[in-house]
Formats: sequence, structure tokens, C-alpha cells
Amino acid sequence: MHINFIQDPIFPECPIRNVLARIGNKWTLAALYTLRASKGAPMRFRDIAAANPDCSQKMLTQTLRGLEADGLICRKVYPEMPPRVEYELTDRGQSFMPVMQQLIDWAYHNLHAIVTDRERYMSQQ
Repeated sequence: MHINFIQDPIFPECPIRNVLARIGNKWTLAALYTLRASKGAPMRFRDIAAANPDCSQKMLTQTLRGLEADGLICRKVYPEMPPRVEYELTDRGQSFMPVMQQLIDWAYHNLHAIVTDRERYMSQQ
């Protein structure tokens, strides 16, 4: 098993836990959102990094590798000097975009109420 493979140790065959382990990663949705914003045009690593300046190069590399391993994005390396690498959503990645947008919309519409409830909860502790 590859060291970066995410799998629930208790329920290794559970599709929800295994998929959410990747999607729930801190930078996964940001990377996918960035690639979606390119409207199908491939993006270079530096452009994805520029759109996510608070993500370290190491974390972005790990995130993109995980997304590639899961078939959500494809990576193409051009044999140039210096090497050029581009990323784009695969069909599977594109099929996740409506789900991701629903999650973003839900978070946007509920954030204020959630923060208010958190503050109320913390004040009662």
C-alpha cells in the first residue's frame, strides 16, 4: 500500500469514509475550486499555488498527487527545460463539481448561523 493512500483502517471498504478522507482534506476543495475556475483550461502548478497563497508548496504537491491518484485530476509533464507541468480536471473531477458547488452554497448560506451557534455554545461552557 502506498504511504499516501487514505483508507479508513476500521472500515476499509466504506465508500463514504474513503472518499471523504480525501475530499475532507484542508486543501482538496481549494485545489479543485481553482481548477474549476480555469473553465477546462489546464493550469500550471505556479498558477494553482498563486490562487492558494496560504497553502505551502509541499502541501499543494501532496494534495495534487492525491487528487491525481483518485482520478479527479490529470497531470501532464512536458519534456521541456525547465519542465512544464499542467493540471486539469478529469471527467470524474468534473462530475464532482456540482456536488462541490452545493457544499459551497450550503456553507455560504449557513456560515453566519453556525458561527453564532458556536459562540453561544462556547459562552455556555
